[in-house]
Amino acid sequence: MEFEKLKQIIADVLNVDVNEITEDSTFTDDLGADSLDLYQIIMGIETEFGLEVDNDEAAKITTVGQAVELIKKAGN
Repeated sequence: MEFEKLKQIIADVLNVDVNEITEDSTFTDDLGADSLDLYQIIMGIETEFGLEVDNDEAAKITTVGQAVELIKKAGN
């Protein structure tokens, strides 16, 4: 569930096909995100899931799978 919502956020911010996004996708190398894109994705996560993502935690996220794990941990 989190993964599907996250894929939509990423697709909207980066203008990529949701089918190209896997949990192994890296934001910068595979999906072409820059720092502003990553910030927008984090903001989308916070809005969609009602979370507050710590800046230090956000800086450590390099793959879509790591973002999914962050969402799952924050939701508990």
